[in-house]
Amino acid sequence: MNQRSLPLTRPLPRNAESSDSFIDLDRLLSAVQRRAKTIAIFTCVFIVGGIAYLGFATPLYTSMTQILIDDSMSRYAEDQEASPQSGQQLDTRIASTVELLRSGKLALRVVDQADLSGEQTLIDPARSPIATVKSWLKAIAGVFSGGDPISEEAAANARRHKAAAMLQQALKVERVGRSSVLSVAFTSPEPQLAALIARTYADAYLSDQLSANLEASERASVWLQERLDDLGKRSQAAAMEVETYRRANNLTSTRGELMSEQQLTDLNSQLIVAQADAASALARYEQFKAIVEKGPESAVQNSTIASKDIDSSVIQDLRTRHSAVSKREQDVTQNFGADHPQAVALRAEKEDLSRQIFRELQQMTATYRNEYEVARSREQSLRDSIDKVAGTNSDANQALVKLRELEQKSTALKALYDSYLNRYEQASQQRSFPIAKARVISEAGVPVSPSNPKKTMVLALSAVLGLMAGGAFAFLLEMQERGLRLESDVRSLLRHRSIGYLPLIGKRPKKKFNLRDLLNPGDADRDAPEEPLPLERMTRIVRDAPQSTFAETLRHAKLACDVLLQRRPNRVIGIISMAPGEGNTTFAANFALLLASTGKRTLLVDADLRNPCLSRMLKPVPKSGLVEAALGEVPWASTVKVDQQTKLAILPIAPGSIDEQFHYTNEIFAAPGMATLMENARKTFDYTVVDLAPLGPVVDAKAFAQHADGFILVLEWGKTPARLVREILDAEIDINSKILGVVLNKTDMDELPSYSDQGGSEKFRKHYAKYYVD
Repeated sequence: MNQRSLPLTRPLPRNAESSDSFIDLDRLLSAVQRRAKTIAIFTCVFIVGGIAYLGFATPLYTSMTQILIDDSMSRYAEDQEASPQSGQQLDTRIASTVELLRSGKLALRVVDQADLSGEQTLIDPARSPIATVKSWLKAIAGVFSGGDPISEEAAANARRHKAAAMLQQALKVERVGRSSVLSVAFTSPEPQLAALIARTYADAYLSDQLSANLEASERASVWLQERLDDLGKRSQAAAMEVETYRRANNLTSTRGELMSEQQLTDLNSQLIVAQADAASALARYEQFKAIVEKGPESAVQNSTIASKDIDSSVIQDLRTRHSAVSKREQDVTQNFGADHPQAVALRAEKEDLSRQIFRELQQMTATYRNEYEVARSREQSLRDSIDKVAGTNSDANQALVKLRELEQKSTALKALYDSYLNRYEQASQQRSFPIAKARVISEAGVPVSPSNPKKTMVLALSAVLGLMAGGAFAFLLEMQERGLRLESDVRSLLRHRSIGYLPLIGKRPKKKFNLRDLLNPGDADRDAPEEPLPLERMTRIVRDAPQSTFAETLRHAKLACDVLLQRRPNRVIGIISMAPGEGNTTFAANFALLLASTGKRTLLVDADLRNPCLSRMLKPVPKSGLVEAALGEVPWASTVKVDQQTKLAILPIAPGSIDEQFHYTNEIFAAPGMATLMENARKTFDYTVVDLAPLGPVVDAKAFAQHADGFILVLEWGKTPARLVREILDAEIDINSKILGVVLNKTDMDELPSYSDQGGSEKFRKHYAKYYVD
């Protein structure tokens, strides 16, 4: 059953599992399936606890009202529209309003307005047992302390403040999203009381806003009136001081300026014009002066330049005549020669015209020099006038500085007075418009169903907590798993072949209920002691149920021995385990019986000198056995017992064979007679099956290792730690190298599929069941 078709001659892989993935989902799913009962039990327990909580918890009712912070409510009462607020300013205002609603002052107003100081439900709510005991202890301490009696007024005030404190504890104020709406909710065991307090809170808040606005307006009006009286007197005094100073310093002005300033401005304008005229006259004079200085020879040519800037008809006429004479001279000279009398007369006339042009230029040069001197004289006169007026204006400017200072002071006081007057008028108007900048947009109603505890949420939370607790406990149980449960574990952890599973023999007896069994029913079944089954029957399972899964596993063990030891016609096979109680004796007896039933000559040797279970089954009790044969005291053949039905030969251990002369049992296996005995057994029998003591507590199997051809290791399913097996086998190289396979004994075949991965052969156990008859 569940045997892998692994070739026995092929070496096993170093690692049968892939370690690439961070989380093995198949193993995780298998673990959840294995521990599903534990998780379900935890979940049910927590849900029952949630139901119990719902049954004992006091139902609470919540009534809610919504208040909108709206600046547009007062837009008709204000002269100017309020500027839009930024997001940060709005958040700050909303946060301030929330704290105002939670304040003790508003809570006291609600207590007074709704008369809640005598409401016992609010003042003395239901208490837990611990709180009740504390209150009793305080009352007893108060009686023995003998303090002063409290007056009725003080007691009433204390109840009033206590009611306000209870209101603050049960009140919940939140902003609705990113809006300007605030939700005000109150929770109480009585729905009518919750609705009353929520409505009263909204009314008290609006009343508090109105009262605060009126009080602030009144205080502002009184203060502004006092400031207006003071500013009016100071403004009048400053204006009178300005006029007095102006008359004293003769600071008269026209068109907003002093007369000296106006005169200085006019003189500066005239000076600019005079400077321009002087510069123009100087330029003309310099030009004509340069022409005259060049002499009469170039007068005709320079007169052409001068005529471009100055319109002189005399010079133009002389130049025209000079051009005509020059042309006639050229003609005569070309026709009659330069010595002709007419040519000579024309040259004399031309020279006369040149002298006339030069004299005309000299006259114009004198004229422009006179113009330049006049312009320069006027410019100097204006400069003298400006210096005189500037000296006079300097004194006036010094006095003007003081005057302007007085005027600025007067103007500032007048502007301040006007500003305060405007604010005073606005404050007076706001007193007549008592409008709050908030309104109720959702009235508080009487709740019809409790808001706490929330049944669905409590049950869902209980289920989630149960799943988490169950999962954590299941994880703890999985972390405690150290045993081998799958054939793949044998191959990957022990590096050996797996022969198969031997099912658990016998039924579990009923046990008393305990919490550990409830939390982990699978472990409870496995830990329960088996129902007593005669050892004779356990050693004959393979004969009584030849088509069972038990027998199929033994056949697989025989096949492994035949394949791996095929070169040895007579084989000595040791059956070992790691710890007592793992069932190696049962396996050895059934394995030997299986070999004998196939017609093979088989000898079963009981070599567990400390606990010879097989020998105790024999009737009558043998008088000699393995020890005597190994020591040569008796012939070994005389100690062998043969079962007439199965033809199985058994070499037992006689009771009392181990006496005080053998301090260590391994001395018997190391004796020369033991080697002789095994050689004789090889010659007589095809198979010699030796049931050895566990490897962990004693060294008998280690001493016998030299006589064995191979070992079959029997481990208890899920119990024997893999680390223990690996450490012992690594220490015993001789035994480790001769192991033919590993058998997982006492396997819970019902639980086995839950430890397998998806697609593993263990998952198909039910599909294989029709091939077996258990």
